[in-house]
Amino acid sequence: MHKVEVQLGERSYPIQIAASFTGLLPELAAASQVVIISNPTVAELYLPAVAALFQHPPKHFLIPDGEAYKTLASFEQALSFLLEQKLSRQVLLVALGGGVIGDVTGFVAACYQRGVRFVQIPTTLLSQVDSSVGGKTAVNHPLGKNMIGAFKQPEQVLINTAVLQSLPPREFAAGMAEVIKYAILGDLEFLAWLEQHTKDIAAKDSAILSEMIRRCCQMKADIVSRDETEQGERALLNLGHTFGHAIEAFLGYGEWLHGEAVAVGMVMATKLALSRSWLTPSDVERVEKLLNDFQLPVQPPERMQINDFLPFMKTDKKVQHGQMRFILPRRLGHCVLADDVSETELYQVFS
Repeated sequence: MHKVEVQLGERSYPIQIAASFTGLLPELAAASQVVIISNPTVAELYLPAVAALFQHPPKHFLIPDGEAYKTLASFEQALSFLLEQKLSRQVLLVALGGGVIGDVTGFVAACYQRGVRFVQIPTTLLSQVDSSVGGKTAVNHPLGKNMIGAFKQPEQVLINTAVLQSLPPREFAAGMAEVIKYAILGDLEFLAWLEQHTKDIAAKDSAILSEMIRRCCQMKADIVSRDETEQGERALLNLGHTFGHAIEAFLGYGEWLHGEAVAVGMVMATKLALSRSWLTPSDVERVEKLLNDFQLPVQPPERMQINDFLPFMKTDKKVQHGQMRFILPRRLGHCVLADDVSETELYQVFS
C-alpha cells in the first residue's frame, strides 16, 4: 500500500494506492447520504464492492460509457437526479470510473447546492495516474475539450490497482501515454525506469504498477500543491495536450482515446522542440520508441493537416492575448511553456 498526500492546507487530501478497495477515510464511510456515479460497464464489475465501503446504502446514477457523454447534458441529468432524490448539502458523491466519470462527478460536486463533498475512485490507468488527482473537473463542448468546468478538489482518491487487470488493452495503453508524459516533463530517471520495466508493465505486474502509479501521483500532487489553479507550473502537465485536444475535437470525441491523442501530441511537441535544436533526433526517436512499445500512435490522423489543428489550438485554455502557448521539452525530463510559437513555425515543422 502507498499513500500520497496532496498538500493544500485545510483542503489537503490523501491518495490511497492498494490492490483492493481499502483505506476509505472513516468519516467518508459514515456519510448518511451517498451517491455513486458510474457507467454501466464499471458498475457491473465494481459497484457492489464500492457500495459495501459505506455504512449507509448508497444510491447510484449511471452515465453511458465513453467520452461522447462527457457533456453538459450528462451534467444536467446527474444534477436532476440529485434534486429528484431531495439530497442535501451533506451528500457525498463518489466517482467510480475513468476520466469521464471523474470529471462529470467533480463538476456536479462543484455546482450542486454550491458545492458538496466527493471522492474519486478511478478505474482506468489514465484516471489513476492523472485525471483523478488535482481537482480539475469539466465537460466538453463541440468547440473545445474541457472548456466548461471548475476546480473542485476531492476529499480522497482511492486507487485499486487490481482493477487494471480487467482494463481493455487499448485503455491501458492510453493510460501509459499520461505516465510517459510525467517522465518527459519532469523526471529523466523515471523515463529510464519505464524503459527498463516495459515488459513488467505490459504484463501488469502488481508491484511495478503500484510503484509506477505512486510516482505519477507524487509528481502531480507536488505540482498541484504549488500551483492549484494552473497559474504557472501546473500548465506543464498539459504536455502533448494542445495538439492532442485538437485531434479529439476534430475527429469527434470518442473516435480516438484521450491518451492516444496525447501520445501523438507529445511526439509533435518533441518535433517542435527538435526544430529549435532543444532536442536531438535520438531524443525524438527515444520518445517514439517508448510510445510504440505500448502500442500508442505517433502520427496524427491521416486526414488532419496543420491547418486543421489551428482553429482548436487558438481556443486552447493556455492561449493568452490571442497568442498560442505550447508545452515543449527543453530537454528530456524538463519542459517549458513556450509563448513564442508562430503559425509560420508550425507550418514549417508540420507541413
